[in-house]
Amino acid sequence: MKGLFVTGTDTGVGKTVAAAALMHRLRGAGLLRYWKPIQTGIEIDDDTATVRRLGACSEDEIFDQGVRLPKPVSPHLAAEWAGQRIDLAELRGLVDFDEDGATWIVEGAGGLLVPINESQTMADWIAYLALPVLVVARSGLGTINHTLLTLEALRARRLRVAGVMMIGEPNADNRAAIEQYGHAPVVAEMPFLAPLDPGLLAAWSVTHIDPQGRLLELPR
Repeated sequence: MKGLFVTGTDTGVGKTVAAAALMHRLRGAGLLRYWKPIQTGIEIDDDTATVRRLGACSEDEIFDQGVRLPKPVSPHLAAEWAGQRIDLAELRGLVDFDEDGATWIVEGAGGLLVPINESQTMADWIAYLALPVLVVARSGLGTINHTLLTLEALRARRLRVAGVMMIGEPNADNRAAIEQYGHAPVVAEMPFLAPLDPGLLAAWSVTHIDPQGRLLELPR
């Protein structure tokens, strides 16, 4: 299995836009697929539809199966309210990742330690998939602490860090601190794009995301 798991330092930090940007950036290096395994608040937001649109994705590039729950709350709570339990083994069984050698962009729900069921968190799901992790973080005040905590939690669990993508007004000091103290490359600083549409996102992504090509050497 090869690809990236996209997590964030918080809910609403920009993971879905980052995932769409990655579809533009990594397209052309072979078959590429996006998957949002767990989606809560489906009656309000559909991240898969957003990535399909912003990423200008073909149907072959979207895998639209998984847990889909109402109410924009933590997965464990949304499942409880719906009378369900999220089982990671069942979720993993939906996909044969190695069938066609595709590169997968898998987007998490919320942050790293968001509970999925009574005993497991998003970090356990990442470990189950064994994918390197791209951390999406805000660029402004507070991001150093939140990002360093996320990186530390990933490494404490022996999860691989692919890098950090910062979203918002570029902040050179915050970027430098994250790279220095977090020992992780910032692979992109995405400003707030306006209008946020597929064309502008594509033009920005292919030029500004990971110019050194680190993410194209995705380990299995």
